[in-house]
Amino acid sequence: MDLPTNLLPALINGARPGLAIGDAYTLGGGEAFDPCSPIDGASTGKCGAAAPDDVAAAVSAAHEAFLKWRTVPAPIRGQLVLRIGEMARQNKADLAKLITLEAGKTPSEAEGEVQEWIDVCDFAVGLSRQLYGLTIASERPEHQLLEQWHPLGVVGVISAFNFPCAVWAWNAMIALVCGDAIVWKPSEQTPLISLACHEMVLRAAATMDEAPAALSCVVNGGAETGAALAANEGVPLVSATGSIPMGRKVATVVGGRLGQSLLELGGNNAMIVTPSADLDLAVRGIVFAAVGTAGQRCTSLRRIIAHTSVADELVGRLTKAYGTLSIGDPTEEGVLVGPLVNQAAFNKMQTTLAAAAQQGGEVVCGGDRVTAGVPAGGYYVTPALVRMPAQSEVVLDETFAPLTYVLTYETFDEAMMLQNGVPQGLSSAIFTSDVREAGRFTGPAGSDCGIANVNIGTSGAEIGGAFGGEKQTGGGRESGSDSWKQYMRRSTTTVNYGDALPLAQGVKFDV
Repeated sequence: MDLPTNLLPALINGARPGLAIGDAYTLGGGEAFDPCSPIDGASTGKCGAAAPDDVAAAVSAAHEAFLKWRTVPAPIRGQLVLRIGEMARQNKADLAKLITLEAGKTPSEAEGEVQEWIDVCDFAVGLSRQLYGLTIASERPEHQLLEQWHPLGVVGVISAFNFPCAVWAWNAMIALVCGDAIVWKPSEQTPLISLACHEMVLRAAATMDEAPAALSCVVNGGAETGAALAANEGVPLVSATGSIPMGRKVATVVGGRLGQSLLELGGNNAMIVTPSADLDLAVRGIVFAAVGTAGQRCTSLRRIIAHTSVADELVGRLTKAYGTLSIGDPTEEGVLVGPLVNQAAFNKMQTTLAAAAQQGGEVVCGGDRVTAGVPAGGYYVTPALVRMPAQSEVVLDETFAPLTYVLTYETFDEAMMLQNGVPQGLSSAIFTSDVREAGRFTGPAGSDCGIANVNIGTSGAEIGGAFGGEKQTGGGRESGSDSWKQYMRRSTTTVNYGDALPLAQGVKFDV
């Protein structure tokens, strides 16, 4: 695949920058790393990692930009995000090529991810005129009681390989209209798309006198780069997406300095299929949720909880559907399932399948490496369905691959116990034609996840709703609704416009 070098001017001469501050790319001072494309295992080019001093420099530069940006009126800040969205629209196809190259997504999914960035920009532009506070009735005469929202500061964003553009955009576009500056530590798997996204921000900012240099910074590198960002006291909020172990480390470090963390971690998502479910619809919902992005979405379907009366038919239909899936090079037309990100992901899937078998599971289909008709250096697999006799230990640990367990239930209460009986709580779904079941599932005693869908799959969330989950998923919310409040600080203000000084709660203190 040809690199769209029009998006990466600093790469034309072969430099792979690890640090990007303002309008200048600088090779990082850390040890260089060499990411490989999941498609064929070939190097996408050496990249310089940002050393701790580089991270500190990026945070310092971003803070200086924040001091200017915070006083720019929010609607004007929205104009910057509007222009960023226009840049993304103009370069959508080329940006998607980089996502396909580095993350292994099909072009349709890659373009959908860029579209998500564009949609978030549209949302954020409208939000720039809706950062509402409150006027509260004061108990004291001739007093006004107000709540206002102000810019927070430098927002650190740590993103994962599977959504290398969209997750950053959920955070950065909202934070920018809120008056914040950004320091972004992308996955070491996807440095090129991060620099291309950064380039779009730079080009948009160059058209506005109000947008200071270093409003957006990128620090490429591995875990040590993310750790330096999390530890920096100049970053009041760190938004981190990734594994639960990674999230624990970030939360511990950020919490240790009494900073704020916004976490979006593992999912282990389930779908309940009831006796009244439309099985045609359910099969379609399951297949995309389970195998889209080769099962490497945080919202991918991991568990099917099917009523005993429909389980056999459902598994039969799914087995047939899985047999028709086109697996291979995602750049080839018609391919629906691309590669796993690397060998480690493949090995984890194989280890998990073996453990499932030891715990009584039956592999109905899939789980094999595909070698014929695919690039030799990639790790392509047939999506696996595994029937389990119970929600055993292996089922409780999410595996980031196209591996879905099938469990059965007799009563709805049993289904809900299985649904909620895992440590994670991101996305969930139910397929039913019974309004009572749908109501129970989405009600306060139903799904304990941040997302509870009815008659659609677990993946494919729209940007208008707040995205995130509960329990070990981290509790954070990104993107739509009122998630903007996490990127701002709240100030309660009392204004006395009278000539007396009454105290609240009737306290008397006369001098």
